[in-house]
Parts: sequence; C-alpha cells; structure tokens
Amino acid sequence: MSAPFADTGDATSVEDVYDRLLARAPENRMAPRLEAMRRAMEVLGEPQRAAPVIHLTGTNGKTSTARMVEALLLAHDLRVGRYTSPHLARVTERISVDGAPVDDDTFVRVYNEIAPYLSFVDAELAERGEPRMSYFETVTALAFAVFADAPVDVVVLEVGIGGSWDATNVADAAVSVVTPIDLDHTDMLGDTLEDIAREKSGILKEHGYLVSAAQDPGAAQVLLERARELGIPFRFGGVEFAVEARATAVGGQVLTVRGLAGRYPDLLLPLFGAHQAENAAVAVAAVEAFLGGGEQELNPELVRTGLGAVESPGRLELARKAPPVVLDAAHNPHGLRAAAAALQEAFTFGKLNLVVGVLAEKDAEAMLRVLLEEYEEFNTEFWFTRSASPRAVDPQELAELAVDLGFPEDVVHAVPTLDDAVAAAVQDAAARPEFDGAVLVTGSITVVGEVRTLLGL
Repeated sequence: MSAPFADTGDATSVEDVYDRLLARAPENRMAPRLEAMRRAMEVLGEPQRAAPVIHLTGTNGKTSTARMVEALLLAHDLRVGRYTSPHLARVTERISVDGAPVDDDTFVRVYNEIAPYLSFVDAELAERGEPRMSYFETVTALAFAVFADAPVDVVVLEVGIGGSWDATNVADAAVSVVTPIDLDHTDMLGDTLEDIAREKSGILKEHGYLVSAAQDPGAAQVLLERARELGIPFRFGGVEFAVEARATAVGGQVLTVRGLAGRYPDLLLPLFGAHQAENAAVAVAAVEAFLGGGEQELNPELVRTGLGAVESPGRLELARKAPPVVLDAAHNPHGLRAAAAALQEAFTFGKLNLVVGVLAEKDAEAMLRVLLEEYEEFNTEFWFTRSASPRAVDPQELAELAVDLGFPEDVVHAVPTLDDAVAAAVQDAAARPEFDGAVLVTGSITVVGEVRTLLGL
C-alpha cells in the first residue's frame, strides 16, 4: 500500500479544502471503525469534549430535528455548534455556528491547523495497512475543531450512518436523540428494525439521557433495554411527550406540544407535515432534557421564538410559486410517504409533476413502489433523471423499472440531465389551466441540492 500524501495545511480556499476532502475515501464508503477517529481526537487534544453534546441518530428527520434543537437553544441565548450531513450546495453548510454556516476564513484556517495532525494519523494507519481517514471522518474532525475554536456552549451533532461506529460517536452525549427508525442502509446496519435500532443505540452513553420519537415496538424495545443497561433516563414520543394538537397555517402549521415538563400551546412551525410536528415535539423534549433534566418547564415564549425561526432547506421547501415547485430530499420509502401526506395536507393542485433521481445505494424499487401507491391520487406524471453524482442511477433504468412495476407508460419520462427534467416538468405544470399544476423534486439530497442551485436559492 502506498503511503498517503502528507497534507501540510496550505489550503487557500473552501474549494481547495473540499478538493482535498474528496480525494479521500468517499462518504458512502464509511468503514465500520472508530479507532481512527479516537486517535485523531487524541492528537488534536480531544476537541469533541470542549462542549456538551446533543447527539442525534435515526433514519428520517435527523437534520430537521437538529435544526429545531439548534433554534431552541439559540433562543435561550446559548452559542450553538451544529453538525449535519450531507450538504445541499456547499460543504460549509455541514458545520454551523450560531445558526449560520461557518465562515470561509474560519473553515480554511482551522482545516490548515489540523491537517498536519490528521496526516500524522494517516501515516499511522498506512503503517498498519489500513485506509487513511475518510472524507466523513475528516469533516467530522474539522467540525469538532471549529466548535472548540469558536468556542460554543453546546454541540448539536448528527450521526452520518448508524451510531455505534459512526465517526461522530467519539463524543459522549449528554442527551441522545433517536428520530424514527426505518429500513435504510440495510447492507451496513442490518435488515431488521431491531438490528438497525441496536446499531443506533450505540450513541447512548453513561450519565446521558435518551429522548426517542415513537418507534416500532421491536425497535423501541432495543432502545429501552440499552438505556436500562446504562442506567439512564429514557423518554419516548407518544408516551412521555407528544403533539397534542396541530392545524395547518400560512407557511406551516400551529402546534400544541406536551413536553416532558411543560405544555406549549400556539407554536408556529414554518414547516409542513405531521412528521415535522413530531420532529418538533422530539426537539422540545430533547432541550428540556438538556437544560433541566426533563424536570423543568422551558419558557413558552422562548419555545415559540425558537420554533418560529426554524428553517430546513430541501424539506418540503416551496422554491417557486408560479407554478409551485416544492423540493423534498426524501430518499427512502418512509420519507416519501411522509412527503406525500404533507403535500396532500398543505397544497392544492390538479396535477403533480415529479422530478425524481435516486442514488445507487438506495432501494430504488421500494421507493418507486411508494411513488406508485402514494402519489397515484395526485394525477401524477414522472420525469426520472439524475444528479451529477457518480452514484446516481441511470434515468432510463429508473423509467424501465417504473413501467415494470405498473406505472402507466404515458406518464413516465427518462431525461438524461436534471436541468432539462426540471424545465420540462415546470413547463408542463405552467401550461395547466387555471394554474393548478405543481412540481415536486425528490428522491435524493444530491438532486434537491442541485435544483436549489439551478433556481438560485
């Protein structure tokens, strides 16, 4: 095995740093290991311990819930570092300080400061015949270093994949948050909900606290048993906390949330869908657990302020109004079902044009079955396409699979380029009488990210 190049820390721009990150093992090839990250943290002076951590895992809703937790903490005048993945347009989106992506100068400076230390770890790994630090491990190390440099009061940390061996799991969470668990990444995490829950339960730590969304009984039992093994408090959605009421409103919905220690009425959440309301309840409970051990009510006005400021780009995001173009980064069956329910509740249109791109590691057949079942009532036409990702499935392959599954041939199109697919879907929607056509872009985060750029967002 050839020795890795030594990064001396002379990057000159965000783009330069990103090129160096991309030269490492890609994000979708995260190996099940934690020792490399532990060694990197050791040589960097343990930056993951510089602030208490709220750690989030789950299959769906992690990023939106992380943004809600961040917003609630910011409303309480805390300085917050948030680490989420993947990014939609620019790598700096992954590392936020005080609710905004880390500024370019800090991103480059901190990378240059830690690069020689990471090269030292790379060399040690190479001596043992192991791959050098991956893209995700390196970005995670950079995030911890940025947060320690700021410094922040609390870190909101989203798992990449799984939990127990994820690079983020070098942190010891004060509160571990588990959003809804479903089948995804089964090649790495296991092919049952119990197996996946077991892997995700790895983020639970001694002296911590478990806050979980409502789960399938099998998954809930796994989480419960792990919390009991550690002797930590555990609270589950639908039991100890819940959404008591919700109603659609202009630009989102109004909620009443029963938390762990208080009841919070009249919360305006500027996001659509029952799933986002449930995410908000999880976020409130997590912040109650963090700030008062789940035993002190939060200031209701601060809860209103925090949730009212939440943004979650690419999650049922209305990117254009005439005709409506909605972007949703659902990339598995569970997410697609949630998006369908939210669309039906929040929007009115006579025809829905779907622009769909899927990545190769996803279960395309299961996703298309959901599209066929859940979106049939929307009078739907499909434009299958691809993002620029090398992992994107060929549009013709998606179209042929759709027809094989029972999609009517006359509503299925294969378009090689994303911009052409969006243009065709928008043009068709705009030509509808009385402007009752709409477009939904979905299937992968890479597709949504590129369309946001195309639309100038």
